[in-house]
Amino acid sequence: MLAVERGASPRTIEAYRRDLDDVTEVLKHDPATAATDGLRLYLAHMNAMGLAPRTAARRLSCLRQFFKFLYAEGVRADDPAASLESPRLGRPLPKYLTAEEVERLLAAARGLEGRQGLRAAAMLELLYATGLRVSELVSLPLNAMPRNRPTIIVRGKGNKERMVPVGDAALGALTAYLEVRESYIPKAAKSSRWLFPSGSREGYLTRTGFALLLKEISVAAGISPSRVSPHVLRHSFATHLLANGADLRALQQMLGHADISTTQIYTHVLDERLRRLVADNHPLANIKL
Repeated sequence: MLAVERGASPRTIEAYRRDLDDVTEVLKHDPATAATDGLRLYLAHMNAMGLAPRTAARRLSCLRQFFKFLYAEGVRADDPAASLESPRLGRPLPKYLTAEEVERLLAAARGLEGRQGLRAAAMLELLYATGLRVSELVSLPLNAMPRNRPTIIVRGKGNKERMVPVGDAALGALTAYLEVRESYIPKAAKSSRWLFPSGSREGYLTRTGFALLLKEISVAAGISPSRVSPHVLRHSFATHLLANGADLRALQQMLGHADISTTQIYTHVLDERLRRLVADNHPLANIKL
């Protein structure tokens, strides 16, 4: 079913097989015959083994899908995994760079020679100025470029469009890049509808290609490549905006989040901002009692 109906990759199928083999080993019988109490014992076993919550959650997901399949196929008359509770994962704080580190990245991009430097600077300036997802950035059409307005039109998840403001630095970098853009269009193509064209199958610079470029720039900036990724720059955009007083609802719209609860992961910076506001503005803040 996974292979034929869902088109799962061999790696995914192998992961499911390993998970079910582990259940078999712990329960000492075919997992297809397991009862809810037996599955709870398996969850307790994973907890006793010290498995990370995300690993335990992945294995539980495998079990749920396995028993849903057996129930749908009439192999079982019940679903013993339906009442099992998922382990609490917690939500890790987003990783981000300081404003000074971002400026070093941008300076390193601008320092690359020739057309590569112009494209790198345009992409990084635009990414940090707008907080786009990397897939949205690389697949921007040429007509997304602003025409007499400081905004770009982005088509994000669910094919939904949103307008995102763009600052002067990013607009300047894009204008400089457009002078060499045609040199990135493959000769066989003659023209391209993409803002960042390339010879890839998609017709634009791939996510992997941009990630590799970003790693090269991070080395030049003296920042560990392991700390830098397109999504880290998206996190940096959001974190820096909130730290400087941006409204959470406005940030939600710019990031293209369907639910504000997703945007709330960035409120980790608000506590410090509120403390700073009180310390700087409250008349009693500096009085020692």
